[in-house]
Amino acid sequence: MTQSLTPKVVVIGGGPGGYVAAIRCGQLGLDTVLVEGDRLGGTCLIRGCIPSKAIIHAASDYAIMARAARAPHLGISLASPPRLDLAATMAWKDGIVDRLNKGVAGLLRRASVTVVQGWACFSDAKSCTVETAQGVVRISAEHVILATGSEPVDLPGLPFGGKIISSTGALALSALPRRLAVVGAGYIGLELGITFAKLGSEVTIVESADRILPHYDAKLVEPVRRWLDRHDVALLLGAKALGERDGGLAVETADHETILLPADHILVTVGRRPMTQGWGLEEMAVAMEGRFVKVDDRCATSTRNVWAIGDLVGEPMLAHKASAQGEMVAEIIAGARRRFDPVAIPAICFTEPEIVSVGLGPDAPDTVEATFPFAANGRTLTMEGDDHGFLRVVAHKDSKRIVGVQAVGTQVSELAAAFTTAIEMGAVAQDIAGIIHAHPTLGEGFHEAVLKLEGHPLHG
Repeated sequence: MTQSLTPKVVVIGGGPGGYVAAIRCGQLGLDTVLVEGDRLGGTCLIRGCIPSKAIIHAASDYAIMARAARAPHLGISLASPPRLDLAATMAWKDGIVDRLNKGVAGLLRRASVTVVQGWACFSDAKSCTVETAQGVVRISAEHVILATGSEPVDLPGLPFGGKIISSTGALALSALPRRLAVVGAGYIGLELGITFAKLGSEVTIVESADRILPHYDAKLVEPVRRWLDRHDVALLLGAKALGERDGGLAVETADHETILLPADHILVTVGRRPMTQGWGLEEMAVAMEGRFVKVDDRCATSTRNVWAIGDLVGEPMLAHKASAQGEMVAEIIAGARRRFDPVAIPAICFTEPEIVSVGLGPDAPDTVEATFPFAANGRTLTMEGDDHGFLRVVAHKDSKRIVGVQAVGTQVSELAAAFTTAIEMGAVAQDIAGIIHAHPTLGEGFHEAVLKLEGHPLHG
């Protein structure tokens, strides 16, 4: 049976960009259809951000118990080492994913959004067909919002399959690999590599650049590198992964020597690419910008009333950027005048320790900086992390307007909202200095760094 739908808006993709766009459209009274080929929530909820953070948390708990079993720590000891049932851990993670997936479905229902389960295929800019379990659905809409997201990139010599896995495969393992080779020392490779090292895997990370997290400044990533050294995670920098050989990973080292890394699994984390294939983008006559769909500051494509958001339109490929763009596009369709022009978009690495970076870095022209060490923060010491890290504030030299904040340390990801708010609202150092920060909290580090910028630090 063929069904025909003619909504005001059709959203393609149910990830954090697409489902937020659809919910906001529904809230604004727009007749909206959302098409999703997999599960609601997209990569972030189903096989990315949420499941990885769940496993990261479980791995940290396991590592704490394993440490207490080796020797008394903080007055706590265990008579025997903890036992890991990775399949049960993954089942717990899947339960979180299922709960959030159902939550997204409920939010869409509340906003009166019609969800069509299946893969959209466009015949022109505004018309698509979807093969569903109940039959074919034809959709012709006045507005189209493209939110198809992205997918992991493999390498010519390391195509996904068998023991060569992507982050998706790593988050679905039912047994712990004894030896894990990670190709790529960006945030995904390091987050997962550190996680499996905490769980007990022997981890080697291969990176073609000369340092880890090459998109972040060296001082910011140094505490993470120290953690890797202390926990026997091997780093091969300036190295090239050649391919799977003899049950392991062949690598050309920085010295141009070819070595073989024994590995039960090879995790390839060299980036992600926009999902532009398989749903008829070529039939929509939208302009491209390299591998991304080209959009203006309203997320409008070159085709009238066709919009694109999230990973499909370029860096940064972050869920919260996609959500913000989806909300904006819905409001534009409803008649508002909006444009996407954020002052700063926060980026977080859930490594050990965590890294958060918002706005400009210390090399920006006409700026000054001040740093506060978390070793002087009472709350940090009570959490007893392996490396205390620091917080850095970057401000305009003359006005002292805050233009960037970076931090590395235990649970610093929770400070991202405060940093972003200060930058977006145009706060100057004196504004933050005049705010009473609760004690004992990590947020005091922000206050102290700003006081140092002002020339009168109290604790640093």
